[in-house]
Amino acid sequence: MAGLEGGGQPRGHGRVDAARWSPAVEDERALKALELFGNPTEGEVQLPSRPESAAGARRLAQVVVLRQWGLSPRTAEDVVLLVSELVGNAVRHTGARAFGLRMRRPRGRIRVEVRDPSRALPCLLPVQETDLSGRGLFLVDKLSDRWGVDLLPRGKTTWFEMRVADR
Repeated sequence: MAGLEGGGQPRGHGRVDAARWSPAVEDERALKALELFGNPTEGEVQLPSRPESAAGARRLAQVVVLRQWGLSPRTAEDVVLLVSELVGNAVRHTGARAFGLRMRRPRGRIRVEVRDPSRALPCLLPVQETDLSGRGLFLVDKLSDRWGVDLLPRGKTTWFEMRVADR
């Protein structure tokens, strides 16, 4: 196709994206998300149940793990990925208008909770290499130390925990 490079992207597309992304820009976006939604370590923050909210939740997780808790970039990467998976499930499968995100740091671990108004339980499915979807809870199961679901009178909280070194 004319105008497309090997990966099917318009010429220069990767260069444009690279020019827009930088650690400083991402850090600024993370701080804006904190200002817009609130701090999930101080209480549950509400985010609208829309696909683009996953980006806001990821940014909140990143700023909390790296700046507030001072944990490693590797830990932040795992937490951000798992937050994205839980948020994606809440957005795709619950039909809710909003969901809650909370992050805590009890001694020796971190705990991330996503609350939604559905009482439908998430399902950990077997995953094949060729599967295009359905990997969310598989990743949560593999990367976290433990995870679960707490049923509430109106909805549920899906959570995961990871062990971390105390400061």
